[in-house]
Amino acid sequence: MVVEKSQLLLGEDHPHTLLAMLNLAATCSKLGGFQKAEELEVLVLKKRTKVLGEDHPQTLSAMGNLASTYSDLGEFQKARDLKVLVLEKHTKLLGEDHRDTLSAMGNLASAYSDLGEFQTAEGLKVLVLEKRAKILGADHPDTLSAINNLASTYSQLGKFQKAEGLEVLVLEKRTKLLGEDHPDTLSAMGNLASTYSDLGEFQKAKKFEVLVLEQRTKFLGEDHPHTLLAMGNLASTYSDLGEFQKAEELKVLVLEKRTKLLGENHPGTLLAMGNLASTYSDLGEFQKAKELEVLVLGRHTKLLGEDHPRTLLAMGNLAVTYLSLGDFNKAKELEVLVLEKHTKLLGEDHPDTVLTMGNLARTYSALGQFKKAEELEVLVLEKHTKLLGADHPDTLRAMANLAVTYHTSGDFNKALGLEVEVLQKQKQILGTRHSHTILAMENLEATYQDLGKQEEMEELQQLIEHTKKSL
Repeated sequence: MVVEKSQLLLGEDHPHTLLAMLNLAATCSKLGGFQKAEELEVLVLKKRTKVLGEDHPQTLSAMGNLASTYSDLGEFQKARDLKVLVLEKHTKLLGEDHRDTLSAMGNLASAYSDLGEFQTAEGLKVLVLEKRAKILGADHPDTLSAINNLASTYSQLGKFQKAEGLEVLVLEKRTKLLGEDHPDTLSAMGNLASTYSDLGEFQKAKKFEVLVLEQRTKFLGEDHPHTLLAMGNLASTYSDLGEFQKAEELKVLVLEKRTKLLGENHPGTLLAMGNLASTYSDLGEFQKAKELEVLVLGRHTKLLGEDHPRTLLAMGNLAVTYLSLGDFNKAKELEVLVLEKHTKLLGEDHPDTVLTMGNLARTYSALGQFKKAEELEVLVLEKHTKLLGADHPDTLRAMANLAVTYHTSGDFNKALGLEVEVLQKQKQILGTRHSHTILAMENLEATYQDLGKQEEMEELQQLIEHTKKSL
């Protein structure tokens, strides 16, 4: 209505008309209507380029908006290409230290993260942080945001201790400058809680997440999106702690509220539905999980198309549930399709592609096709090692999965070598008490048993029992 009135009264190319179109596009995005947002933003960009020129700040702003929508649509290469152009123009017109240039640099870093190019993202985010700290000071909100963004990339790279150090710093500064109840402080608290979960310190994570949820409920109300996000984060930590009923209760509540507030087809609602399905799987209620995941997949396919990353994620989740239900051929059929699409759309080295390879390998193992499983798992391990480094959690998980395949196919000595290495690294990186470390101990214990290494097996058994009692 506002757009139509502006077009009628002011003309299609008037700045106020174009601004109204951008506002409508933003509303469409919030409601999950990314295709409609794209149409509007493409039109605004064309008109601003024609009327104002391609170097005008408003044209560059329109370019950035369209790039953001491309990311929402899963068209990460298009998003990156536009963001590269925006950064080049800002640098040329405003200089490399200008606030808008640094913002464009941060946006480009996010595009590289979406593409799985975490080292490139890290380099850009380090540069943004250095410049903001130098120009604005260590305590400026933009500097603290840059620290937080870098911490996020460290987490993606598996550098959880580095992420923790930065997030503790941000939380301390925001608490001091803004107060412990400020939204930015609570956001910092939530980020640190997430990193504690990555480090396996689930009680610490729960403590922070309970506090964040209480504060957001008090100040924003129980139906606010930030409150529901906090509720979902706490539910995930309950799952990590094995408190699946508590997780289920919270996730049911989040789903009910999002359905009521956003509608049943909104991306946030579908995310909540997928999260609840995951908890049903944790509870062994695979049929319930399947029903929800079929629904999520159908809606994502209809709303976003069959090639969108969220659609492919939903397809992969359903495949894992089919595997749990013993329907191995259905799982394989979906995973082969997801792998083909990920390879085509994202490239064979993207984290999502490599993750799908690992899932398909598990299904091959379940089907007794150990050679196929081994070939894929060797490839996954090579790619993770090359892209993320030998000590990244995903690399160690790939190593452990390959060891399990060797074990299952009776090649115990090959399994032993990998499992010893995995355990050493898990202890060093995550500590003895982390669930991944305990699982590595249990896998190695089983291999010692099959190799008849009784003394080593009993020694490891005692360590496992002692560790579990201390949790």
